[in-house]
Amino acid sequence: MSNCHGNHEQGNCKTTGLCPIVTFPEVVNIDEIRDEIPEVKTFYLSFPNKDVEREFRIKSGQFIMCTVFGAGEFAVSLPPSPENDRFHISVRAVGKVTHALHALRVGDKLGVRGPFGNGFPFEDIKGKNIIYVAGGIGLIPLRSSIVHALQHREDFGRIILLYGARSGKDLMYQEDIKEWQQNAGFETFITIDRAEAGWDGEVGYVNQLIEKANVPVDNSVAFVCGPPVMFNSVIGEFLKRGMSEDAIISTLERQMKCGIGKCQHCAVGRTLVCTDGPVYTYRQIKTLGEQI
Repeated sequence: MSNCHGNHEQGNCKTTGLCPIVTFPEVVNIDEIRDEIPEVKTFYLSFPNKDVEREFRIKSGQFIMCTVFGAGEFAVSLPPSPENDRFHISVRAVGKVTHALHALRVGDKLGVRGPFGNGFPFEDIKGKNIIYVAGGIGLIPLRSSIVHALQHREDFGRIILLYGARSGKDLMYQEDIKEWQQNAGFETFITIDRAEAGWDGEVGYVNQLIEKANVPVDNSVAFVCGPPVMFNSVIGEFLKRGMSEDAIISTLERQMKCGIGKCQHCAVGRTLVCTDGPVYTYRQIKTLGEQI
């Protein structure tokens, strides 16, 4: 186990003030595996080293570097809440390393470095309405903030989830959503792209839910994660309604190799996503000079 030891030469604390707990891969056990949606599994993990486990603290919106021994390493969002939640990752099988991960079983081991990144604001948005907008697996990086906000429900105004996917079988965290809906004042609006047998909910695209939910723009912040087409249409709707560009927040997913800003593999315009991000306001995203 290692951190930056106060010199800020390693890790992402140079720009964010957050020092990663684990800078070299720390072994974790796979305790449970759940199938979420096609090609996506959730892996529940624990640290055999209990000293590391006690010190491992995350912030919503951060990520870790995950090692599949013999296959490689990849960056992955952290869906657990910073408080009172099981440590887990939800991963789609899209390449060699993530397919190798999906082939593992309970009892196998992984390596973990991090956490890295700046994370979503929490203290700064207390007293505001929160609108979460997700498309497909875009709910994975938002889950942490949703659970954390519900754990402190009295600190916020309206909490709204607008969520969409291609089909009913592509909706992430369905059991979690049912649990969240038990919280007073948590509003959910869920849609799928096309009508299908057995679906009696909304049909259409996520941006169409904004009007249906009567989303407030005053004293509000919106967290938006999803594919570019969804992102751009949702942002357009919010801006038309007068929401500030600084109140629209998202994460940028760029392939990361080191997690500490050394390799610059995640450079987007003038920013390094692994150290300056991955969380940015829409005003910041606009300045990056690259299609998002």
